[in-house]
Amino acid sequence: MKLFLKKVHTYFYRYSVGTFYVILWPLMYYFSRKPERYKSMNKMRRLWGYLSSIVAGIRYDFEFEEPIDWSRTYIMCPNHTSNLDISAVSILTKNNFSFMGKEELLNGFVTGLFFRTVDIPVNRKSTMASFRAYKKAVERLENGMSMVVFPEGTISGNYPPRLVEFKNGPFRLAIEMKVPIIPVTALDTWKVLWDDGLKYGSKPGVCHIFVHKPIETKDMTVDDAVALRAKVYEIMDQKLQSAL
Repeated sequence: MKLFLKKVHTYFYRYSVGTFYVILWPLMYYFSRKPERYKSMNKMRRLWGYLSSIVAGIRYDFEFEEPIDWSRTYIMCPNHTSNLDISAVSILTKNNFSFMGKEELLNGFVTGLFFRTVDIPVNRKSTMASFRAYKKAVERLENGMSMVVFPEGTISGNYPPRLVEFKNGPFRLAIEMKVPIIPVTALDTWKVLWDDGLKYGSKPGVCHIFVHKPIETKDMTVDDAVALRAKVYEIMDQKLQSAL
């Protein structure tokens, strides 16, 4: 019975996401038509994430290792255990931003609009497509937009989830562009809703998000990318282990 109620909650949350998407779609569509309006589109995305979550009894609590200067450009590196991570990072990031994500999101009901405009789809099976996505990310950063990249590249199939090996892309990008990386550790979003919620359901609750201090890359070279990747992994893994 408990699992049944959790699955009912999952469908209620998904209904909430869809409902607020439809309500906000005219504004989001208008803001998506020109790149100079992407900042306003992201404001609508934050509002959408907040409203669709709060109606389902889901809240986000952010703890900062140190204050973040949102006038700067960053590469945000969150771990990924839940669809809620997307809403959490959207609400967290106060400057203009763009997600990088798998190409399949182009066809999503609520993700397609974003990945055809402000966000960047990646076809990891194609070297050329991956290179084009990388160049788009460079352009976004040059224009002062922060990038949100889940370094694991996917939600782990393990339950409870464990941090899986990071991809090199965001770390090389941060070094080449001399942009600081902010590790973001979602401590327990998976306890509220793991993955898409369809297997174990979901429940109302508070998702605790720890925002680590930015790691500067201005004095690094591309040869330091592997070491930077390992450093960020260790920081996030230690925080996750301490939360267990």
